[in-house]
Amino acid sequence: MKKEFFTLKDFDFKGKRVLMRLDINLPYDEKKKKVIETERIKKLSSLKFLMKEKAKVVVVAHQGRKGEKDFISLKQHAKLLKKYVKIKFVNDIIGKKALDAINRLKNGEALLLENVRFLEDETECKDWEKCSLVKTLAPCFDFYVNDAFSVCHREHASVVGFASILPCIVGFELEKEIENLKKVMDVKGINTLIFGGKKADDVLKVLESVLMKRPEAAENVLLGGIPALIFLTAKGLELGKAYEIIQNLGFEILIKKAEKLLTKFDERIKVPIDFAIENGKRKEVGINDLPLEKLIGDIGKRTIEEYEKIIRKSDKVIFKGAPGIFENKNFELGTKRLLKTLANSRCFSVIGGGDSLAAIERFRISKKKFSHISVGGGALINFLAGEKMPGLEALKISYKKFKNKL
Repeated sequence: MKKEFFTLKDFDFKGKRVLMRLDINLPYDEKKKKVIETERIKKLSSLKFLMKEKAKVVVVAHQGRKGEKDFISLKQHAKLLKKYVKIKFVNDIIGKKALDAINRLKNGEALLLENVRFLEDETECKDWEKCSLVKTLAPCFDFYVNDAFSVCHREHASVVGFASILPCIVGFELEKEIENLKKVMDVKGINTLIFGGKKADDVLKVLESVLMKRPEAAENVLLGGIPALIFLTAKGLELGKAYEIIQNLGFEILIKKAEKLLTKFDERIKVPIDFAIENGKRKEVGINDLPLEKLIGDIGKRTIEEYEKIIRKSDKVIFKGAPGIFENKNFELGTKRLLKTLANSRCFSVIGGGDSLAAIERFRISKKKFSHISVGGGALINFLAGEKMPGLEALKISYKKFKNKL
């Protein structure tokens, strides 16, 4: 395979200064004013490697978005990171305090800078070489490492700004993410995409791209959650009360797109044939019982059994978004059964983080039973949809520029 990126194995880092982009953006508890530790903060293989190789490592990362309540300092993150690596923190990014701390670093030491989105031009500047982060920090470093897949769809200074100035390297976690997503979408074998949750717009984006451009990469599409409601409506079925959810989310516009996909791929796109509604406890109803006066909370047992058969026959499976409201005991069955079937199957499996990971943890299924758990949200959707990822393009640009100079 043609090489596209520099890797961490390409260089001797002893005594070198390395700027590393990590994603340690965490959920935030507004009442306690504390971030909540997740798996994301433990993905430090590249940082540990560089420290072991005696590099001087400076980490840039973000938390939240401007104007939102989780837009806070990385001071708490530094405390969490210290559970896994020895790292210092400075509440500055490009000022004298930060530059002095960078200059004081010794071989094998690491430093976390303040929330990079505190800089106004981190997200707004388009002339990257002139933005404050790049202009100030680039002269201080020998290399740049991106190990943050979940921000690679962002055209932000800390993600793309150093491509033409420093040799930019793909980190271990990012490299693993790319390899696993390419593998799960490889056309060899039987591929199954399982989509649920609320983000039907993301699901349509992926399906339009995959089915229209690479139909051989998806033999089966199994739907639950809001995406299933969209496609059921597109098939001409009246949902009843559940249709209000589509309206409230502004997803009526997606129905036409679903209809278009069904005209070509009706046999591949599977929708539930029965459902669970709440009637004091879980009550199952069939597709012929539509429209319903109650909201649909889960897929039914017959649908679960059909989906399980397909999973067992698949070679590769992507699972993103729960088929039901799994936080509710009455509606957990679909998510629980499908995840357990996938965990015990022989196929190569990729879990799309977020709620899917939360469900795995809730049902105490070993994460080791899945081939890969993605950290990406929007980045994962863009990758699966075949869209260009600014962060990955920046790594390619840097490789082409510096491959014959080092």
